[in-house]
Amino acid sequence: MPIPPSAPEIIEVTSHRVACDGVGGALGHPRVWLELGEAGVAECGYCDRRFVLVAAAEVPENERFAPGVYEGAGGH
Repeated sequence: MPIPPSAPEIIEVTSHRVACDGVGGALGHPRVWLELGEAGVAECGYCDRRFVLVAAAEVPENERFAPGVYEGAGGH
């Protein structure tokens, strides 16, 4: 019996521009920048993480809760 694919990891962010590096250290992937656009959603082509835009008041973004996700050119 085949194993069903797992659902993508969903990361809530407060920026339309984020970066993903797979959070695997040596097992991660090259850092890629993603634009969430008007829909407020983007998926990483390497690791299938799904980034979802939320209002800043709803979820304060924190490196501890969303490791490997960097906002803007200077990071957090």
